[in-house]
Amino acid sequence: MTPGIRRKLEALAERHEEVGRLLADPEASADPNRFRSLSREYARLEPVTHSLREHEQARRELDAALAMRNDPEMAELAEDEIAAQTARLATLDHQLHLQLLPEDPRDQANLYLEIRAGTGGDEAAIFAGDLFRMYSRYAEQQRWKVELISANPGEHGGFKEVVARIEGAGAYSKLKFESGTHRVQRVPATESQGRIHTSAATVAILPEMEDIEDIEVKDSDLKVDTFRASGAGGQHVNKTDSAIRMTHLPSGIVVECQDERSQHKNRARALSLLKARLLDEQRSQQVAAQAESRRLQVGSGDRSQRIRTYNYPQGRITDHRVEGLTLYSLPEIVAGDLGPLIERLTREHQADMLAALSE
Repeated sequence: MTPGIRRKLEALAERHEEVGRLLADPEASADPNRFRSLSREYARLEPVTHSLREHEQARRELDAALAMRNDPEMAELAEDEIAAQTARLATLDHQLHLQLLPEDPRDQANLYLEIRAGTGGDEAAIFAGDLFRMYSRYAEQQRWKVELISANPGEHGGFKEVVARIEGAGAYSKLKFESGTHRVQRVPATESQGRIHTSAATVAILPEMEDIEDIEVKDSDLKVDTFRASGAGGQHVNKTDSAIRMTHLPSGIVVECQDERSQHKNRARALSLLKARLLDEQRSQQVAAQAESRRLQVGSGDRSQRIRTYNYPQGRITDHRVEGLTLYSLPEIVAGDLGPLIERLTREHQADMLAALSE
């Protein structure tokens, strides 16, 4: 650990103690917003302080073992202890470096999932449906709530476009690497000659943040249409003009919401989705300008980039952003077992950030 890194960690530990004292102050308890903010900061700094204490203890135990090495009767025991504490220090070093990485404020946010069929006609729509099912099953495993916002079914199954809201702790942190173009190679159900086709669908992951309220959308910039919801939804949904289509005239962004029975609720949800898209567009431009060299354009919203290929004949999934990231477990992943893929992408992202931190 470099002296500079250690100074940063010690400063965080000192801040942890200071926040603890502030929380004990009656004035902090009297202000709910300040108390909540301090409590969050204290909880965020707690793991750093704990790891730093462990690191210091391991360092002391290593020094004691090194001193024991000169005693012939204790030399063998000392060597075992030196090896154990050296390994422990290496693990704690890595852990502390990760804890120094800046936290993405969007990581704990709920999100909007948008999937659109790309090139490939009916097969692209079927693939979009497969992707939606994959994410829905993963969300179910994580005990997240999936709320369908709007859907435009394909003629032979799947979706031309589907939008859903996913609510759950850490949802965005897990799925933020999924934005981009997903490509599938397989024999479509509609193919009579048994030929392998290549089709695509685009995925967008938009965080639902508190600061979307700061995005100003003028009523004069909106065109709002009402229409009758399509598909199954009960007699009330399908017999009233409760669905909302909202067009943001300056940007051309169009959003729909037809899941709620109430036109008022659909309008509120459509406006929230519109603001999330506008915020994502702003951040995309900033991230693209600041991180052109990064392999993982996290949260950039760059849907033009082909990020992943699902090859059914060979049962493999290849993520093109990370060298050597090919998994031969396509059926399991498409069934919702995204854990191994997400963990690998997270580690790669952390490695990029650690490299930037070292620089």
